[in-house]
Amino acid sequence: MGKVYAVGVGPGSPSYVTEAAGKIIRECDVIIGYRYTLDTIRHLTDGKDVREITMKSQEDAYQKILPELGNKTLVIPFTGDVNFSESEVVDRLAEIFGKVELVPGISAVQVAASRTRIPLDKSQIITMHVTGTIEEKKLELQKALIDGLSVILVPRPWPSRPEKHFMPSEISAYLRERGFATDKMRVHVFEALTTDAETCFVGTVRELEGREFSDLSVMVFDQAASDSYINYRWQWQ
Repeated sequence: MGKVYAVGVGPGSPSYVTEAAGKIIRECDVIIGYRYTLDTIRHLTDGKDVREITMKSQEDAYQKILPELGNKTLVIPFTGDVNFSESEVVDRLAEIFGKVELVPGISAVQVAASRTRIPLDKSQIITMHVTGTIEEKKLELQKALIDGLSVILVPRPWPSRPEKHFMPSEISAYLRERGFATDKMRVHVFEALTTDAETCFVGTVRELEGREFSDLSVMVFDQAASDSYINYRWQWQ
């Protein structure tokens, strides 16, 4: 059977598609992906067999291409980094195709960290963007905030299932109901990072209640404190 690649293509701007990812896409035969993700790589897809999918149609698309693949190379592009918040899909691709090679990309989490100057090594990174239960992740969020860590969080859009919908407004209410002083907590909410449609809300967590954000949102709870290397000059003196 041909090769199958799961490729991270960055948060939205074509300029964030890595050279390694671009080379694989240019040399592949078939591409199967979501519209937003495909739009990110349109400049690389001329002459390719491009198949657009939705969450509902993806399984049928993968099953259909399986007997057709032969010695062809298939690319499944993922927004951001294929290794972050995409494990459910990657695991299913491995079940269907066997060996799947993963190609990392630039995540919106990394971009959000850069926009806010929040060091990843001093932050808790949490994704709610999963199908299963997020109750443990909610507890992780509480603990990280109590411990004074900054948190970079991908919320969960699920408008058709209100009980699963956990976007900035719901997150704000959840924290307030558990005793957090949300009117004093600083937060950024980015939408459509790196694209022409990029927006950024900056304010308190309390101000998020009742506000609507798109499914391309990333939250940053900013609790970072400056700690430059000069504070440790005694180590080399």
